[in-house]
Amino acid sequence: MKKVLILAAALSLALSNVAEACTNFIITRGASTDGSNMVTYAADSHGLYGALYQHIPGKYTPYMDVREWDSGRPLGQISQVKETYRTLGNSNEHSLFITETTFGGRPELEDPKGGIDYGSLIYITLQRAKTAREAIDIIVDLANTYGYCSSGESFSLIDQEEAWIMELIGKGPNDKGIVWVARRIPDGYVSAHANQARITTFPWDDPENCIYAPDVADVARKFGWFEGENKDFSFADAYAPLDFGAMRGCEARVWAFFRTIASGMDKYEDYAMGHNPNNKMPLWVKPDQKISPKVVMDCMRDHYEGTKMDMTTDIGAGGEACPYRWRPMYWTVDGVEYCNERAIATQQTGFWLMGQARPEKVGILWFGTDDAATSPLTPIYVNSQEVPECLKVGNGTMLKYSDTSMFWITNRVAQFAYLRYNIVGKHVRNDIDKWENAMLETVKKIDIAIANVGYKDKKVKKIATEFSVSTAQKLFEHWVNLDKYLMVKYIDGNVKGEDENGFIDNGNGMDIPGKIEQPGYTEHWKRAVAKDKGEILKVVK
Repeated sequence: MKKVLILAAALSLALSNVAEACTNFIITRGASTDGSNMVTYAADSHGLYGALYQHIPGKYTPYMDVREWDSGRPLGQISQVKETYRTLGNSNEHSLFITETTFGGRPELEDPKGGIDYGSLIYITLQRAKTAREAIDIIVDLANTYGYCSSGESFSLIDQEEAWIMELIGKGPNDKGIVWVARRIPDGYVSAHANQARITTFPWDDPENCIYAPDVADVARKFGWFEGENKDFSFADAYAPLDFGAMRGCEARVWAFFRTIASGMDKYEDYAMGHNPNNKMPLWVKPDQKISPKVVMDCMRDHYEGTKMDMTTDIGAGGEACPYRWRPMYWTVDGVEYCNERAIATQQTGFWLMGQARPEKVGILWFGTDDAATSPLTPIYVNSQEVPECLKVGNGTMLKYSDTSMFWITNRVAQFAYLRYNIVGKHVRNDIDKWENAMLETVKKIDIAIANVGYKDKKVKKIATEFSVSTAQKLFEHWVNLDKYLMVKYIDGNVKGEDENGFIDNGNGMDIPGKIEQPGYTEHWKRAVAKDKGEILKVVK
């Protein structure tokens, strides 16, 4: 059997710290315009290559190998089940989606001897579960049976009916298994997490909407992190205490999402900025109006625009309003420590997605590679039987460029956009919007075609596969052409003029530009440079 499954694909790609800085949004059916549960995921790592993993069920064998997703370290073997389901990335054929962010938490609770890590929990569970509730049970059983070797994790789990957030952490090197709590997000609400545990106190007598490990509070008591009655126990406070970085670098991303879709969130600004840990945000909020899939996609492209943390407005943005800051995040001047913002959209994304679990319809994995702000999503039906060539595992690596890889072409476009973000970046975003809006309409037509042949008909997989593969390849070709076009139009700080016939030449028939604009730098940059070196640069009459 192809027992290394999705994991083998991931392991060939993964380096260290794959999930140290990820972002998830969770939107329930009642909060979405089309009645779907939705989840987002940005797999952010400076060493992760973006590709679409898959598991194809094969001949049964009693055991399967497990390797740590981040490092490729062999963890041993676990028992295999008789039946597994086909998976694509962080989804499976039953429209179950599982994504994550790492919150780390108490280092005393890590168990290097554990036989399963957070990545294996996700991808093995997707092979074995049909629903979010089943997935929670399987995650718990696997971690408790084989031991958990990762640090603290927040999981998002959605299916066609429900949306859950689950947080877990190990019990320490001398106590196999995990402590955990999972909460069902009320229909009509949205939640989010971004590398910081978010479940605080929770109901102990509502098994329909909240389930947990029997010893979830006892382990914290044993280590001296909690005293009191169960009703007062806060998972996040016990296992992942807040500090400045947890608020400013993590919770701020949740705040940026919440404030975009719900009123009244500015009252948590001091918390998001790391200044007031007592002003915690709620675990979920009710949006002002129902949220469309496109809005969800675009929320993943946020750089704190319009807030005090707006990355486009200070001198760090250069002369072209660039909302990116290279790492490290923290730096010191004259003994004072400062931070660069860690926005939702970031340069080091390997892949990102928006998953839709849709009642009475085939789920869709909207999948993209590299930075969400400069890369488009393409629709992949979760029952597709093939992976597009441009997204296949092995088509390029972080150390090997491939001319046929979506990851590398989106990175090429992004690198150019970063240099002149207010001009080139805007152009790229316009192309993204046109593509995604067109695909959202096209998906409606494919849904009709699928409905006409019958949801369970074998032809459905053929329709879904042909559309998903051809569409992804079409996007790849478009981005290859966009890369070439951007170079021609914006080379050397210029902007070549165009009309309805294309680029404007000077009329001599020799392809010499007839109209070139030179937009220069932002006013903020000009004033900063004048203040810094004005006496030397001043023009003397």
